Amino acid sequence: MKQAPATQRDPETLRLSVSPRRRMAILVGVMLGMLLSSLDQTIVGTALPRVIADLGGLQHYAWVATSYLLASTVTVPIWGKLSDMYGRRLFFMLGMAVFMAGSALSGLSQDMTQLILFRGVQGLGAGAMMPLVMAIIGDIFPPEQRAKWQGLIMGVFGFSTIVGPTAGGWITDSWGWRWVFYVNMPVGALALLTAGITLPGGGGKGEQRIDYMGAAALVAGTVPLLLALSWGGTEYSWLSPQIGGMLALALVMSVTFFLVERRAPQPIISPSLFKNDVFAISVLASFLASAGMFGAITYLPLFVQGVIGESAAASGAVLTPMMLGFMISSIGGGQIMARTGRYKKLAISGFAVAAIGTFLLSRMDASATTPLVMRNMVVTGLGMGVMMSLFTVVVQNAFSFDQLGQVTATLQFFRSIGGTIGVAVLGTVMSNRFQSALLETMPTSVASAVPADRLAALQNPQVLLAPQTAAEMQQSFAAMGPQGQALLEQLLHAIRASLSTAITDLFLVSAGAMALAFVVTLFLREIPLRSGRHHTAATLETIEDELADVAMGMAPNDLREIPAERAAAHR
Repeated sequence: MKQAPATQRDPETLRLSVSPRRRMAILVGVMLGMLLSSLDQTIVGTALPRVIADLGGLQHYAWVATSYLLASTVTVPIWGKLSDMYGRRLFFMLGMAVFMAGSALSGLSQDMTQLILFRGVQGLGAGAMMPLVMAIIGDIFPPEQRAKWQGLIMGVFGFSTIVGPTAGGWITDSWGWRWVFYVNMPVGALALLTAGITLPGGGGKGEQRIDYMGAAALVAGTVPLLLALSWGGTEYSWLSPQIGGMLALALVMSVTFFLVERRAPQPIISPSLFKNDVFAISVLASFLASAGMFGAITYLPLFVQGVIGESAAASGAVLTPMMLGFMISSIGGGQIMARTGRYKKLAISGFAVAAIGTFLLSRMDASATTPLVMRNMVVTGLGMGVMMSLFTVVVQNAFSFDQLGQVTATLQFFRSIGGTIGVAVLGTVMSNRFQSALLETMPTSVASAVPADRLAALQNPQVLLAPQTAAEMQQSFAAMGPQGQALLEQLLHAIRASLSTAITDLFLVSAGAMALAFVVTLFLREIPLRSGRHHTAATLETIEDELADVAMGMAPNDLREIPAERAAAHR
């Protein structure tokens, strides 16, 4: 008789093998890993101006972030699938080690080319951190308990957003920009040691086939898409051959990826996942939530600096209320899910509050005050925080244990794509709306007094943000005589009002994304969160059914398909 390949350990057996004390140690390890990757994204941004001053290469500024984004996004589904096949511990530790190597090399960079390359190495490791953290939580807790712990993990993300910019500025000023990367090493070493000691070993055994063709097609489709979205409207016009070519290549390779995955024995992202309506709706809702959330986060500091007139430091701090609301609702929402075992009403209410918050942001104008902005941001954060951990629990609850890494990583992948598309689309909305609003509000006296070529150069919100640009404008208008100052004030007022209109219109688009997600979530099918007790009962029932099938003479090879089929039937 041919022996069936060994499979992963039964989820209940795995959970029972982990003592409560060990669970807490695992939580500490994965939270350190989560803190490491999320904090890095906010700290590095603060240090970049000093990096440019030291290494030069201003024209490559955006690539420092883009290389990290590309590498982390395209590898998320690959890490998730590999962890399903060979176990979480191996790939979580490998991802963390790659991330730390990239951090050390980034700190040693001697020019911008090296920094961009090593940030890409960091991104390769970061692609493992978020999905595998969530998958590990799914491994050691039943669905009804995952919610509160995954909510806490997302609270770590909110915490890093609050302290990251301040920490990055302090480290850069005190020790130099290279220490922004070196500071990852002790935290990473502690997280790596904790994970190595506490995480359960094992994973998939027997014959495994890595989907190399699918991985290649995924990378070939995602990279040009992200590049087109990052460069469109900035490096190149949206209608340029470069952007059009990258979008066409992304479309062709995405179709190729779909066709490859349909035939792959063990696909990275199985098309069959989307046949599950819970998964499909969760992916769409998370995609829309990320598009709306990251757009708001990206452009709120610009509103605070350019329209209200606060300093750069104050504009960074003004995100704190939003992230505090995010943390409170993320942790609180997880506790509610854990106690009730239900999630649909929570998801609907979260999107409703987020839509109200972004709509309130869209109602602001040039007379807005900092307290008003902070109030609206708190409302927005309270709504957004619920969704970021909720849908991870939802999709994990809808699938069998051996697909947990794949579905978690796929959800994170589409979140990342949604955030990138949201920032790109909203940036285009802001740019186009600013130019049209400025033409409408530009005083006739300014338009007639200033030469057309000089006026075109001044139609930029940068004059509200950069002291050097503002000083050049001051000198330019002073040369016009006594009326120059009055004309300058009129122009600045028009630019400020136009910027306000452009950004608040952008917030209205974000509110539309949240409202659409709200409608989508109304169709979300609710499956009560399973508990360990329920799972044990289901496992015993499956064993009894299999014994009955053996008694009836069913072939042993056929038995391998029974658990998944019956699990689907139970669901």
